[in-house]
Amino acid sequence: MKFSMPIGEGRNFAKDPAVVKFKGKYYLYFSAIKDGKLSVGIAVGNDFESFEFTDYLLPTTPAETKEVGAPAAIVIGDKVHLYYQSYGNWENDKIMHAVSEDGVHFQKDPSNPVFAPHGDWTVGRAIDADVEIFGGKLFLYVATRDKEMKIQKIAVAVSDDIENPKFVQAYDGAVMEPVLDFEGECIEAPAVIKENGKMYMFYAAAYNCSPQTVGVAVSDDGIHFKRIFDIPFLDHGKVGEWNSDDTGHPYVFRDDDGKVYLFHQGTCDKGKNWYLSYRKIEFVNGIPKLIG
Repeated sequence: MKFSMPIGEGRNFAKDPAVVKFKGKYYLYFSAIKDGKLSVGIAVGNDFESFEFTDYLLPTTPAETKEVGAPAAIVIGDKVHLYYQSYGNWENDKIMHAVSEDGVHFQKDPSNPVFAPHGDWTVGRAIDADVEIFGGKLFLYVATRDKEMKIQKIAVAVSDDIENPKFVQAYDGAVMEPVLDFEGECIEAPAVIKENGKMYMFYAAAYNCSPQTVGVAVSDDGIHFKRIFDIPFLDHGKVGEWNSDDTGHPYVFRDDDGKVYLFHQGTCDKGKNWYLSYRKIEFVNGIPKLIG
């Protein structure tokens, strides 16, 4: 599967995937382009190979300001909860929340924005959300930057109320920031999943097209993470392959049968065209492995 959408001038665009299974179908949420502006695209399929574009979630409230994108999704009870960012406000972008009973039409949270980090270690920006229920609480991970807007890193917040979140910053500092060569100056797009009582975070390493790859870390408490590998878990493609410039912005999804899939974006032309695909993974003695 290499999903994308035509946006004119011979270009295709789909970035920042998130996938849930809801009422028997798969829902793909992603960053899309509508009338020249970033929005959240929604596609629905019976399997990962049959996604069909269905609708957009567009900025309609003052909190969202100019544009929206980079969604995360989770099914809680009989509803889909979408966490996404405002876009185009640089250090002032923040995380939004919306809820849907059908996976397509969303009611936006009147308390938006629901989170942005604070402290002398961050400029206060919040993008690239992901959420997971862990220890009876809802953990929200976001990418932020330092005061100079140079270094991208990960912040975490927690809500005791899962369905009606009220997020509180859970740690006064970054839970992950770039230190390894392949991470460059950027760790972003955290993608988290529970496995055997631990929280695993797959993350985008380095800025887009530099090239971006995917790393992975693990935590016992959802706050203190340790890298599993000092090289990319999922590397960029070879020269000439569809993802040679970027294999990034991961999203990890566990299906009803327990199988786990790592969705990601890719480009081979420095971001002129963007596509989404996935790889199967499994955990062996606590270590994630790519299958095939």
